[in-house]
Amino acid sequence: MMKKKAIIVGSGIAGIAAAIRLNNAGYAVSVYEANSYPGGKLAEINLNGYRFDAGPSLFTMPEQVEELFQLCGYDPKQYFSYDKLEVNCHYFYEDGLHLKAFADQDKFIQEVTSKTNESEASLRKLLSNSKHLYDILADLFMYKSLHRWRTFFNKKAFKSYLNIFSLDFFRTMHQANTDFLKDPRIVQLFNRYATYNGSNPYKTPATLNIIPHLEFGKGAFFPKKGMHDITMSLYRLALDIGVEFQFDARVDKILIEDRKAVGARVDGIVFNADIVVSNMDIVNTYKKLLTDVKQPDLLLNQPKSSSALIFYWGITCSFGQLDLHNIFFSKDYAREFDCIFNEKTITEDPTVYINITSKMKPDDAPEGHENWFTMINVPNNSGQDWDSLITEARENIIKKLNRLLKTDISTHIVCEQILDPRSIESKTSSSLGALYGNSSNNKYAAFLRHANFSRKIDGLYFCGGSVHPGGGIPLSLLSAKIMAEQI
Repeated sequence: MMKKKAIIVGSGIAGIAAAIRLNNAGYAVSVYEANSYPGGKLAEINLNGYRFDAGPSLFTMPEQVEELFQLCGYDPKQYFSYDKLEVNCHYFYEDGLHLKAFADQDKFIQEVTSKTNESEASLRKLLSNSKHLYDILADLFMYKSLHRWRTFFNKKAFKSYLNIFSLDFFRTMHQANTDFLKDPRIVQLFNRYATYNGSNPYKTPATLNIIPHLEFGKGAFFPKKGMHDITMSLYRLALDIGVEFQFDARVDKILIEDRKAVGARVDGIVFNADIVVSNMDIVNTYKKLLTDVKQPDLLLNQPKSSSALIFYWGITCSFGQLDLHNIFFSKDYAREFDCIFNEKTITEDPTVYINITSKMKPDDAPEGHENWFTMINVPNNSGQDWDSLITEARENIIKKLNRLLKTDISTHIVCEQILDPRSIESKTSSSLGALYGNSSNNKYAAFLRHANFSRKIDGLYFCGGSVHPGGGIPLSLLSAKIMAEQI
């Protein structure tokens, strides 16, 4: 009996996961990718002997990767290995405070209370609240479709309803954190979790305080071969089970006949299929591939998340005081997140995030050197003069690092590559270069993401960070799982 055929548009991490799940369900799967490589945002850059993870730099919920191997009857350890981090991040403040965000909650609380005026009781209450939010909301909002009635009529859903007033839909993340904490530096530390889905803590609902539990409750991890190995290990698995990948293959159109997806046109050539899955950003899926279909304007026109400006620097020496790979150099903690929506602050004194994988994986840089992934949050691409902004931002980042590290970092930069919202948009087809699709700056945001399937077109499905349940590696992988469950 001939297998049914599935076409997947795009080989981002969700597209690869979707391919594995559909192959396991009995489909012959072909993936068409416009780039010459898999992974979408979860890619890598090789530059003059330095290797950089181009995209996400923190890894949580590794069980979502392992599940794909187990689904196919493979031992995940044969393909993919990782370590749990003892310290998730380091935080450097202008007043000289340096905090280690230990994964162990007791150690983290001891670290904070010994160096600040924050109380143990406040921190435990905040972390307990984060766990409470996860326990109540995760199954409903992360693991199930919000677009099927059955999701809302089961015991776990009713448990959420009974806890509705403890789920913090009605105040902002910043309001909640200032109620829990008294030290503004620690408020800032927890406000930062809004940026994990490109949102603003002064606007996004406090329900997003679910995110810290992923690090302090479930743990943060680092793949032994780097973040890009998440992509490559799943890509190798997909190849081993028979998924077909076509690179440098741009999909021109998803083909619809009698309200059913019947295939795709790729570089002018028609390929038939029983189902089509788009891993492309949902806005560009409709605007470019589904031009003959009525557009869901309410969903497509939602405000978009923030983007990023990243400098990939090859550094000619090793900075011993930066003894872990995730580092935050904080600015004045008063409303620093305005940079997410206001490019003016890019040219002032931005909070700088640095990831140095050569601390964990020495062959990512020549001996005695380091590879710096240096990032600030910026608005999405809305017509700004990015060339001028990048020049000013680079100068101010270097000034900040020189001030805090007491050195001239510019003399140590020997090679550089830049990723900005324009190039994010062109490389990944992300609308406006937004990293996470729609922003989560209102209490209804979870319900304003596109479903993982089409109600109007049979055989048309969606996965990736721009649809339910959202952006980032774990949620993108879960989007593929939710999508496959609809078929």
